[in-house]
Amino acid sequence: MTATCDGARARPAPSRSPRPRGRRGPAVAAATLVAALPAAFLTPAQAATTVAPATATVRAGSPGAAGIGDRLFPELGNGGYDVRSYDLTLRYRTKNPAQDGAVDVTIVATATQNLSRFDLDFDGVSLKSVQVNGRTAAFSRRAEELVVTPRAVLPKGHRFTVTVRGFIARPQKASPAVTTILPFVYTRDGSVISAQPDGAHTIFPSNDHPRDKATYRIRLDVPAGWTAVANGVQVGHRTAKGRSVTTYLQRQPMASELVQAAVGDLAVIRRPAAYGVPVRDVVPRRLVAELSPRLAIERSQLGWMQAKVGRYPFDLYGSLVVDAQLGFALETQTLSLYDMFFLGAKTPVGVRNPVMLHELSHQWFGDSVAPWSWSDVWQNEGHATWYEVTYAAQYGWLNDEAGFADLESLFKATYALGDQWRDRWGPVARPTSATIVWDLFNPNVYYGGALALYALRQKIGADAFARLERAWVTQYRGRSASTDDFIALASRVSGRHLGSFLRAWVYGTKTPPMPGHPDWKVDPVVATHPLARAIVPSRGLK
Repeated sequence: MTATCDGARARPAPSRSPRPRGRRGPAVAAATLVAALPAAFLTPAQAATTVAPATATVRAGSPGAAGIGDRLFPELGNGGYDVRSYDLTLRYRTKNPAQDGAVDVTIVATATQNLSRFDLDFDGVSLKSVQVNGRTAAFSRRAEELVVTPRAVLPKGHRFTVTVRGFIARPQKASPAVTTILPFVYTRDGSVISAQPDGAHTIFPSNDHPRDKATYRIRLDVPAGWTAVANGVQVGHRTAKGRSVTTYLQRQPMASELVQAAVGDLAVIRRPAAYGVPVRDVVPRRLVAELSPRLAIERSQLGWMQAKVGRYPFDLYGSLVVDAQLGFALETQTLSLYDMFFLGAKTPVGVRNPVMLHELSHQWFGDSVAPWSWSDVWQNEGHATWYEVTYAAQYGWLNDEAGFADLESLFKATYALGDQWRDRWGPVARPTSATIVWDLFNPNVYYGGALALYALRQKIGADAFARLERAWVTQYRGRSASTDDFIALASRVSGRHLGSFLRAWVYGTKTPPMPGHPDWKVDPVVATHPLARAIVPSRGLK
């Protein structure tokens, strides 16, 4: 994510205590994609035939936890099962961007215990029915939880399906006056999703935590003449009787916070594959001539990133631009989301292009390799910031992007602010709060995270650092990983014991000495927190 506003409000963590809660070739043909789907990703009818019912040997079960155990979001996610796939259908009745979408979802999951009852995260509107393994199930709503009680205990290790029908996705108007991240917004051209960090379950029932990634099939049913796009590769499209239905597959696992489904008067710009990666951009139809040339830079950026960290991890890439002031850019998987602050005519190329590189780098760092907990979000943002500023420096844009002539000056200034930032927002890998969204996505996560990577590179050398970065996105491709996983891998790749060194940098309340720069000083913490010196004016972090 790249932010352009501060003081925004996120949904606070619930107060009640948690319970026990590269390179790709050309786009693959639709038939080949369907044939290659894992067993976990089937149509509802196919999935139902694979489910093993509870047997008489299962005497008893217990409820799944109402939270996955995240320190910052204690009731986000759920226990007792592991989601394998989501099959989402969204229907839009008319060509009205502000309208509600009617949504159904079928989830295929594996029970991780003998499961008598389980929760789905859901804070959406309406709900008609819930079925488990094709049979009507009892359900209730409790705060932001949908509590489901199947007719029989779900045996540990067996797959089951959950189908929830008749709920509504209600968009809110995008407005610069809104100082939070709205998960589902509409503009004059259509609607888009921006669910990070915890907004997906306001749209559809889910295990809404990046620790439980899954594959997705997204089917968009819209009036003929409207465009519908989503994460992944388009595998189906039909138009009949004034309706168009388009289907997308996101074959590689995806966190719920990265879902995208955009519909409206939009145009899809298809570009030649870049370094083996098919490219598609999506913009308001009336703005194609203005925006298409500005987005073309992503093709060369794909080559730049692959040279740094290896092959792109998904089937395609592109950008989605909305004519609004959202206050951020967001790395929705395979289709990064931007507002007109970043792509508008008044934004210097030295700001726009590095921000686009930032969101592209998230496809490796944050999307393919997701955080184990939201305290690990520095792994997303610190890495994306590292590649953003490295790219900006290489092309002479660093002064526009961050206000510094070179990387050493940038990191020296960041280092000076280290203790102030840790005092205000917590250590790099242990933010003190997520009640306000910009307390989670704070300068210490972005630039403090990049500074920790700079310190690591100073410690182990450029070659070992480059090997580590490639190893990280290769070993954990398609998975969720923790800060401690990164520390352990850094030690193995470098052949050095880095535990104490890196833990001080990411968990310490004081900024450690910088290797190679004994003269660098940390400014003292003062009561007023003079963070006006904070860098990155393009993000508006003051």
